[in-house]
Amino acid sequence: MSEIVCPCQSGKTYSLCCQPFHLAKAKPETAEQLMRSRYSAFALRLVDFLVTTTHPNSRSPRLKRDLEASIDETTWIGLEILKTSGGGSGDKTGKVEFVAKYRFGKDPKVLELHEHSRFRRFKGNWLYLDGKG
Repeated sequence: MSEIVCPCQSGKTYSLCCQPFHLAKAKPETAEQLMRSRYSAFALRLVDFLVTTTHPNSRSPRLKRDLEASIDETTWIGLEILKTSGGGSGDKTGKVEFVAKYRFGKDPKVLELHEHSRFRRFKGNWLYLDGKG
């Protein structure tokens, strides 16, 4: 699996991109890296990674259950980063605007999620805070 192209569409192989984050062998240094690794986690159905990279202020008691209920119904097929602000190695907050393309269920129609995501450092680690469509 590690020689596949990374689902986040960075152009790198998975083993050199998001896999080290998913295996907890490295930590994202920027908000964009975390966002890309979360997109890959959605594509690869890595629910535990999605839960642990969600900020505690945004982590509802039902988050894991809700993700498990919907993740198998969604096929992620594309990611485009439109804009980032903050979110660098020396920042405490960051924003990433992106468009993710996906299919839901058996419907062949391609849908788009256009989101402005906010990220915040917590105990030194980048975490997803929230997003607005």
